[in-house]
Amino acid sequence: MKIATYNVNGVNGHLPVLLRWLDETAPDIVCLQELKAPQEKFPEKAIQDAGYNAIWHGQKSWNGVAILARNADIEEVGRTLPGDQDDVQSRYIEALVSGIHIGCLYLPNGNPAPGPKFEYKLGWFKRLADHARELLAMDGPVVLTGDYNVMPTDLDVYKPERWVDDALFRPEVRAAFRDLLSQGWTDAIRKLYPEEKIYTFWDYFRNAYGRNAGLRIDHFLLSPQVEGRLISAGVDRHVRGWEKTSDHAPVWIELANEIPLSGKSH
Repeated sequence: MKIATYNVNGVNGHLPVLLRWLDETAPDIVCLQELKAPQEKFPEKAIQDAGYNAIWHGQKSWNGVAILARNADIEEVGRTLPGDQDDVQSRYIEALVSGIHIGCLYLPNGNPAPGPKFEYKLGWFKRLADHARELLAMDGPVVLTGDYNVMPTDLDVYKPERWVDDALFRPEVRAAFRDLLSQGWTDAIRKLYPEEKIYTFWDYFRNAYGRNAGLRIDHFLLSPQVEGRLISAGVDRHVRGWEKTSDHAPVWIELANEIPLSGKSH
């Protein structure tokens, strides 16, 4: 099973790129962020014609998340992150697909920091951690994926010294990510590529993509029941080089149908 996450940076504006990538790679489950479209403007027919069922939580002009599934039903579990009934930003959606609990998230950027936006980010991170702990307690396969807007370590940013005061790299944010992992989650990319420089985002400015001046901010966190099924993971970096594309590239993991039995005698 192949699961992907992709911040499309406008699902309608970048629809040709999204459809081309879906046709080229055919992931089984796709989590999208930054739809930048109200609920009624999501391109459902185009997505269906590409072979995918979809659920989505739209919002005019910004935010927005969706889960797509190829040849599979999607059972929606929730479309808000618990913990703040007054939060109206569409940044989270959760579903059961093919026996896996999928949480698709778009964590706040938080800039400028310090300030109200940064405090909102830290509050959202705490709510995510509280909910993630509850998901782990269910003792089933869970994938929490999306745009986390955090570079966890120096390895995840092209020039760490330039980002020390940025909300994506401040110590409080990296600590929140470490605390989340410490619950028992596995960072899929780092499990398979612990020392490699891997990026998922390149700014539109200053030829960032051409210079490979990137950031790794799109992550897959796996519960223990999924971590053992991880076969491979990667970034479809070339998609960032297409015409009129998002500033993010799709990230994906591949899972075995069952947990391999290590040490089994034959």
